[in-house]
Amino acid sequence: MANSRAPGQIAAWPAHSTLLRIIAMILLALILLVGIAVIVIWLAVKPRKLVYTIESGSIHNYNLTADHLNATFNFELRAYNPNSKVSIYYDRIETRVLYDDSTVAFNNVQPFYQPRRNVTHLGLNLVATNAELFPGTARNLRMERSTGEIEVEVRVKAKIRFKVGAIKSHRTLRLLCGPLVVHFSSSRNFERTFCDIDL
Repeated sequence: MANSRAPGQIAAWPAHSTLLRIIAMILLALILLVGIAVIVIWLAVKPRKLVYTIESGSIHNYNLTADHLNATFNFELRAYNPNSKVSIYYDRIETRVLYDDSTVAFNNVQPFYQPRRNVTHLGLNLVATNAELFPGTARNLRMERSTGEIEVEVRVKAKIRFKVGAIKSHRTLRLLCGPLVVHFSSSRNFERTFCDIDL
């Protein structure tokens, strides 16, 4: 079959190939612009890591009967926002006390707003009301109670919003604080404990 193209003539790109190249170039340009914008915002804000610690802890109204626990766990959570341009809205805060990986007490904390460069102290009052324990868990708790102290964990889950200028972003904050050694005697000092953060 004879080739109708004249010598030296270059075949034209099919129209759909040209369209795909244009779309790819536009997408690449958008990705680059978004990346540059993120870098500029990060450099302007210079975000610093939030710091959470448990400052004190105590147990009140403790009563373990059979495999059921009644007690009130009181902790002071210190939340430090070191950022100069980021404020935080804590919209919903759930707290739990765990012993032997079992939840023994829980409570919610009232929503609050944390300004920039701020330290906020929160009182966590977690109540165990006739909490049913596994037999092994109850046995371990009795043994630890006889030593005058028990080892627990505090876990916090919060829905938060970061605010930078007029921009807000929603995140879920999870804290794991522990192990915490809580003494039954108020004369024993509590050791300040840092919380692991998942954000």
